[in-house]
Amino acid sequence: MFSRIVLSSCKSAPKACLLRGLATEASAAPAALEVAQVDAAPLKKTAWPNLHTGIILNRSPIITRTPTAFEKAYHAYQARIHRALHNPFPYDFYFKQGSPLESRFNIEERRRERKAFGAPFGMQTGETSEAEKLAEATMRDEEEAMPRVHEADINSDFKNLHRRGQRNLYLILQKQENGMAVWKFPQGSVDRGELLHHAATRGLEVECGNNMDTWIVSRNPIGVFHPPSPASTGDAEDVVFFYKAHIMAGHVRPNRAHAQDFAWLTKGEIKTRVDEDYWLGIKDMLSDF
Repeated sequence: MFSRIVLSSCKSAPKACLLRGLATEASAAPAALEVAQVDAAPLKKTAWPNLHTGIILNRSPIITRTPTAFEKAYHAYQARIHRALHNPFPYDFYFKQGSPLESRFNIEERRRERKAFGAPFGMQTGETSEAEKLAEATMRDEEEAMPRVHEADINSDFKNLHRRGQRNLYLILQKQENGMAVWKFPQGSVDRGELLHHAATRGLEVECGNNMDTWIVSRNPIGVFHPPSPASTGDAEDVVFFYKAHIMAGHVRPNRAHAQDFAWLTKGEIKTRVDEDYWLGIKDMLSDF
């Protein structure tokens, strides 16, 4: 009903309707101008953060982990079941009768039998042949397995890559900051226009030398750390992007201008050397084993 009244009034006085529409647009113009003036107000200028890249250089375990008592019992139980149910090995098909290889296999088989079931299984019955005596003498002269504890563990040599062979080791450097000695991962700044993974590679070579064969796992960082800064200073915030890398060969030769010492440490050993804030920022990037 209202629309019909408006249409009839516009038909009778079209000029008045046109003037009213222009007046409405004119009244809306000052409001739009006011909003534009508010938007044009100067914003507070914020400083760009200082970007850095850190390298978590890892030496993977070089020997298998020592099994627990439960794991040993489980594997022994499975070995007994396997030996009790498996078909006899047709050794006469693979070894010539009376040969030293056959005698060696029989000796090793008796040892495995005795280890799985205990005495009297696997015990020698009857006289020992000349071939078995020769095989036993050969087996005694063979090289024994290397010990699982390295000399570096006994001497507490933290610079040796062979220490703690069952664990993951990480390279950490000792640096001077504000007149104090602090332990940190290798770290470097990022130049303008430089990619982060390129900066990480360059920073590792600058601080640790080029005597290592290393491999950066990915172009993407595995974590980020915001070092705490005093609230009184108006300096830009520091941001450190961490990259994971592995050492394949070589040794660390730190640049004395950037680092005074280095060590290969486990996760637990790193906790005792770094600051608390630094530890809380990196602990989830390290392996527990």
